[in-house]
Amino acid sequence: MNPRPSPAAATLLEVRELAFARRDEPVFGPLNFDLAGGEIGLIEGDNGSGKTTLLRILAGLLRASSGSARVDGLAPGDPAAAGMALLLGHQLGLKADLGVRENLAVAAGLYGQREGCGITDTITEVGLDGYADVPVRQLSAGQKKRAALARLRLLPARLWLLDEPFANLDRAGIALVNRLLDVHVAGHGAALVTTHGAVSFRDHATRRIALS
Repeated sequence: MNPRPSPAAATLLEVRELAFARRDEPVFGPLNFDLAGGEIGLIEGDNGSGKTTLLRILAGLLRASSGSARVDGLAPGDPAAAGMALLLGHQLGLKADLGVRENLAVAAGLYGQREGCGITDTITEVGLDGYADVPVRQLSAGQKKRAALARLRLLPARLWLLDEPFANLDRAGIALVNRLLDVHVAGHGAALVTTHGAVSFRDHATRRIALS
């Protein structure tokens, strides 16, 4: 009898013949790749190659033109898959009129909390002590990104879809993103990342997906 694979080695994301076209013009694909727990995939491609579009499809926000994707065996957009994958993109998923603490409480009420993570401790972890109750609209761009990273850290999603996660962050913020990624994959999570900057991030990637 073959032993069951460990959670870290088990395939979390399966992409098969996935393609997307806009107004009948191909954008990318067909793509075939897997991502297992404990892996970080770096999506590479020029501007307009469809990096953001791919992440939005995997998050269930767009429909692919053909092919399929499965997150833990479920199609993106399937109600049963809600909360399995979490997208951090140009839209940060925060309510501007609520404070950081309130935003995290609302998100945790919808999707639950990662085991061992509390709201107050997570706010401290991302460097927002003293800003927990400040409305998000009053935060700087870097502070808003840190608040979005707190949401990412708090929720139990195993697959992170990160579109330019280093944007609007200083060197300490970039180090924070890399540290959170290390903790996430050590806990059998996986991540797909697009980035134009933070070249040192390439050393973190265990897999590369090229779009053309």
